[in-house]
Amino acid sequence: MNKVFGSWWKKDNNSATELQGSENIPRHVAIIMDGNGRWARKLGLPRIVGHRNGMKAVKRATTAADEIGISILTLYAFSTENWKRPKEEVDFLMSLPQEFLALELEELIQKNVQVRMMGHTDRLPGHTIAAMEEAIERTKNNTGLILNFALNYGSHREITESVKQIAREVQAGKLDPEAITQELIGSRLLSGDLPDPDLLIRTGGELRLSNFMLWQTAYSELWFTEQYWPEFGREQLFAAVAEYQKRTRRYGGLS
Repeated sequence: MNKVFGSWWKKDNNSATELQGSENIPRHVAIIMDGNGRWARKLGLPRIVGHRNGMKAVKRATTAADEIGISILTLYAFSTENWKRPKEEVDFLMSLPQEFLALELEELIQKNVQVRMMGHTDRLPGHTIAAMEEAIERTKNNTGLILNFALNYGSHREITESVKQIAREVQAGKLDPEAITQELIGSRLLSGDLPDPDLLIRTGGELRLSNFMLWQTAYSELWFTEQYWPEFGREQLFAAVAEYQKRTRRYGGLS
């Protein structure tokens, strides 16, 4: 697929945004997909309509990420806290992976996209797990964009479970406490074989991380938009990447 650089794309505020070539494209972009319900309420529609239109935004974001050469796209699809929502809404959200993959899996395969899931399978319905497992199995040998769904994911639980695992190894005499490093802890997280996100995007106007990849985003660049997730598409992703390209990442040092 041809990558598009140096082209002009309209930004939220109607000004122009230009991608500055291919040298500084973020390798890993993570997105907190927020605002489905508020988008629906704004239009006088049921919340589930917002979630279904959010599914369409997933396709737009995936296509745009692949187009400009992003290697990994991690999408916060369902958090460990989202179980607090009404059962009817949770049941609908649990049906969306099956619906999305039924519609899009063949095209993802054709585009060489590798589907992954980052999260805890307990509490997930069997049909949700089955849909994800099929997509993961059928795309495991693909070498293009990694589309990583954070499903039943929460960073506090992720870190807690990794610490427990390390503690058990120390207790069993398999690991010297002095061998515990940042790199070791990072490797035990659910995203252990992926690089940390370079860019974190949140839609919907909220300015918080909501228990998402707290360890991994320590030095991620953050980009927020007032637009709700069902409104997100190519233009918004290009605007976020263009802003990222203007920033200098110093990691606590000097440029």
